[in-house]
Amino acid sequence: MLAVHFDQPGGPENLYLKEVPKPIPGEGEVLLKVAASALNRADILQRQGQYAPPPGASDILGIEASGHVAELGPGCQGHWKIGDVAMALMPGGGQAQYVTVPEGFLMPIPAGLTLPQAAAIPEAWLTAFQLLHLVGQVQAGESVLIHAGASGVGTAAIQLARIAGAIPLVTIGSQDKLHMAEKLGAAAGFNYKEEDFSQAAMKFTKGAGVNLILDCIGGSYWEKNVNCLALDGRWVLYGLMGGADVNGPLLSKLLFKRGTLVASLLRSRDKKYKQMMVKAFTEQIVPHFSMEGPQRIQPVLDRIYPVAEIQEAHKYMESNKHMGKIVLEMPQ
Repeated sequence: MLAVHFDQPGGPENLYLKEVPKPIPGEGEVLLKVAASALNRADILQRQGQYAPPPGASDILGIEASGHVAELGPGCQGHWKIGDVAMALMPGGGQAQYVTVPEGFLMPIPAGLTLPQAAAIPEAWLTAFQLLHLVGQVQAGESVLIHAGASGVGTAAIQLARIAGAIPLVTIGSQDKLHMAEKLGAAAGFNYKEEDFSQAAMKFTKGAGVNLILDCIGGSYWEKNVNCLALDGRWVLYGLMGGADVNGPLLSKLLFKRGTLVASLLRSRDKKYKQMMVKAFTEQIVPHFSMEGPQRIQPVLDRIYPVAEIQEAHKYMESNKHMGKIVLEMPQ
């Protein structure tokens, strides 16, 4: 089969398509014939040599995909049959013509969605679901500040916060991204290039601060985050796009706010946790993709590239111009 490959860590120019052996499904695994796979920051970091796949995972890029069930491994429970369309979360291997996935990581594709749209759901939406509900314990009526509001996780978190009855606020870097975030349901957006988002969030909340922050930026935002955090607020860190170093009195400021700072990753979680989360997401959230009216949610796609243009797709993600997801289509 063809798979995205790089011989040594570095820039996008190191990526190419290589013929590699097709994987064989193990105990309780399904072989998925991949139609599309979405790009994630984890792919960029792995290509740069900064983010190794979890032990035992494929070293091929790609942590979410959609396609058709091609084969069932021994011990599968019978939920899926050959030919079924599915979308799936995976610890690696998605940017190839075939990938093996534990059957508990597969989800049905919502009615009305294309395979490229479905490929944009698993990692981004499960991450947003995890951050908001399982880690952040969001409640109706609470304000949620979502950094990188136009990203895949950001566009998912806006919509999930909205249908949970919370008030999504976002930070973004352009007017176009602001308009899109508001269309998805953001109550307000703050352009971090033009204003202090911390002051703007305090003004919006009439001085109370935000109850929950979803933060993929890290170091460079720590002071503004803690300044606009409400008393007893929760700050969930899930990325370090703004660096890992903190200089200053973070702990005293956090203590004064009685704040909770919790860090979370999805890729490194164990199989049992991911299966529990996939099941909860399938039951509670997946039906909303096919609903009509205000409870409807939708994946946001920016561009679809043929996988042969993998270098261009990585360059585009690194430009930070995209709104929503970048998807790769596999040759069929």
